[in-house]
Order: sequence, then C-alpha cells, then structure tokens
Amino acid sequence: MAKAKTIYSCTECGGQTAKWQGQCPHCMEWNTLVESVAETPTAKGGNRFNALAADGRVQRLSEVEAEEVPRTPTGIAEFDRVLGGGLVQGAVVLIGGDPGIGKSTLLLQVLAHLAQRQNTLYVSGEESSQQIALRARRLALDARNLRLLPEIQLERIQATIAADKPDVVVMDSIQTIYSEQLTSAPGSVAQVRECAAQLTRIAKSQNITIILVGHVTKEGALAGPRVLEHIVDTVLYFEGDTHSSFRLIRAFKNRFGAVNELGVFAMTERGLREVSNPSALFLSQHGQQVAGSCVMVTQEGSRPLLVEIQALLDESHSPNVKRLSLGLEQNRLAMLLAVLHRHAGIACFDQDVFINAVGGVKITEPGADLAVILAMVSSLRNQPLPEKLVVFGEVGLAGEVRPVQRGQERLKEAAKLGFTQAVIPKANAPRHPIEGIEIIAVERVEQAVERFR
Repeated sequence: MAKAKTIYSCTECGGQTAKWQGQCPHCMEWNTLVESVAETPTAKGGNRFNALAADGRVQRLSEVEAEEVPRTPTGIAEFDRVLGGGLVQGAVVLIGGDPGIGKSTLLLQVLAHLAQRQNTLYVSGEESSQQIALRARRLALDARNLRLLPEIQLERIQATIAADKPDVVVMDSIQTIYSEQLTSAPGSVAQVRECAAQLTRIAKSQNITIILVGHVTKEGALAGPRVLEHIVDTVLYFEGDTHSSFRLIRAFKNRFGAVNELGVFAMTERGLREVSNPSALFLSQHGQQVAGSCVMVTQEGSRPLLVEIQALLDESHSPNVKRLSLGLEQNRLAMLLAVLHRHAGIACFDQDVFINAVGGVKITEPGADLAVILAMVSSLRNQPLPEKLVVFGEVGLAGEVRPVQRGQERLKEAAKLGFTQAVIPKANAPRHPIEGIEIIAVERVEQAVERFR
C-alpha cells in the first residue's frame, strides 16, 4: 500500500506546512505543529464518516423516522446501566482509568459473555496472548469462542476486521495503536487522533461496536488529544482506589443514554462483580453515634445513593489553617465556611477543617452543601446528629437552602434504607407524607443549624 502524504498543521491558526518546524510560519507560535495525514481529493469533497451522512439529501425533521436503538446486553447489569441499556451497533465507547484498576478485566468478562452468541475480537496492544489466556483462566471464563489478536499496527487490524467481520471489537489500548501512514511514535497526538478517526469510520460504516481502552494522565484526564472524546459516542471513567476492592464506572458522555450514570463493582479473585446495594458501601458502621458524621442522598444519573459525609474540625496551631476536602470540591468548602460564619454566626477561622466522602466516591453536585455544613457544626460542637437522619440541599451565598432535582426519589431511597428523619429544602417537601420518614423542611441555613443545637 502506498504511504499517504503527511502534513503538519498548526493547532493555533490551522496553517499547514510540509515539514515540521519549531515555529509556525503563519502565526509565529512555537511548538504548535502536529503531524496529520493529508486528505485525498475525494475525501475533501465529502463527509469523513459517510455512514452518518446517508445519501446527503436534506430532510425535514418531521420526515425522519425516530426508531428506538436496539441494544445488546453485556451480561453485567451495572455496566449496562452506565451504557444506557447495553451496547449499540456502530457505537464507539471509550473507557479510561488508572493502571491496574480493572479495565481489561471487565472488558474480557464482557467479551467472554458476548462471544457465546456473537462474533467478537479482542485486540491487545499491551499484553501477549499468554498473559490474556492466564487472566481468563484465573477469572474462570468460558473463552472458547473469544477471538484474540495481539497487534498494534492499524492497517493489519483493519484487514483482520474486514476479513472476520466481528460484531464487537475491543482495542486495548488506543495509545498503543499506530498507523504506518504517520512517522510519529505510538501514543502521540497525531497517532491517537488518526487511529481513533479510522476506527470510528469502520464502526459507523460496518455497524461494528468498538470499545477503546484509554490511558489517563496523572491528573486523571484521558491521555491524548481532547478531540478523542469528541469523536467517540460514549466516554466512561473508572474511579476508585486501587488499594480498595470497590470500583466505580461513571458515564461522562453518552449519545445513547444518560450521562453521570454510575455503576458500582467489587473486585474479587474472579474479576469484577456487581454490587447489589451500593448505598451500603458509602455508609460507615459506627458502634455508637459520633460527632462530625452526616448522611446525605446524592443523585448519580438515575440512581439515588446514600453517602456519609465526615467532617473533622480541630483547633489550628499554625498561622495558616488547613482546608482539605476528599471527594468534594475544595473551593465549595471555602464558600460554605463563609456562609456558615456570615449567616449562622459560627466562625471557623482558627480551625483546621477536613471533609471526607466515605468510600472514595466523588460528589460533584451541590446537593451535598447542607450535609457538609451540618457535619462541620456537629464536629465543632462535638455533638452527634440523630442516628437515622439524612440531609440534602444546596446552600446559596445569601444563606438560602435551594431545592435539588429528584427530591422525591431521594427521600424514598432513604426511607427504604430505614432512615426516619430528613432535613431538606422547603421547595423539595413532598405534598403527601412518605411513610416512615419525618420531613424537616428548611428555607435558610441558620434554621437547619439551630434545629440541632
């Protein structure tokens, strides 16, 4: 096959040059030229992903027949929840996470299940065939029908896909795949972008589901160009501490389902297993009530989860007080301390403040504000909150307690797990009482603080 012509494009101005230079000759910026494959004359006139364009005819939206997308269950209900119900033909899924967290283990389990009724292909660019066979044996998987290809060259992978016509393909990982059309090393921005684009074109044109495994940087973001996340249909992140047995999979982008869905797993000797009651993971088992502990209900996609928020306030012996938050946004902690001082008259300027969300879960919604405030007040006063109390609500700078979404579902989940009291925003108060739980509706943060003085 003739080698395609390569060019170097500027990431700042879009200018192109035939050779790499330290400085862009068009906008004079430094180190902005990246390698890419020059488009052919036929490609310039059309859409790169022809399968998406159909026949190119302009249609009225009312003429388009909206059909429900068929899904293929993976055999793991928690994984199907995050995907939106299962795998979709022609979809490209990108899953990232820290090394050793369980990405390859999960996908090997999924492919072993799908191989019983579909044609599957596992492309490994990091491990040998023997290593994968040993993992499958350790996990006690029936992998007799699972096809394996240890290869990192894109053109050979394309030829294998064209010959075998698989239904589902796993690429482990996209950073190890390289195209001989480019001279840059595997894992470079140009290689990752070009390989991902070519694989996406194959998925769309041949109705093949492709799952890409992605490495992450030390900051936790997916390695490679940002355009990688825009090309694919679904972006999933593995979360959790490698020293803990629990793993979380969160959807950050999903064209075929809801975002922010959460799947909860436990790592065992036989691979990843689903957790039937995720709320139990994030609640500590105390022998007696302790100060600084408050249970909240967070909404992760369509699932309400009960999470214990722990706070520790200790007198500071340093001129620079500490503000540390694990699982919650640290800037929001500073805002809540200011609101607590201004509107509830409780000053913490001489206290070291430590906040932790139990179980390693990351809470991104503002519905944890009221629980954080009550946990801090409980720790400062060394006064435990009621045992069966659950709290949620957003706190504004003016001290008001704002409503959160899906308040009814949160209350029902708390009642189902045996909680008997709930401090919630007044706007979230149910019209009809919920059996087994007392509702304490508050409008301002000082009302919630005074309630448990």
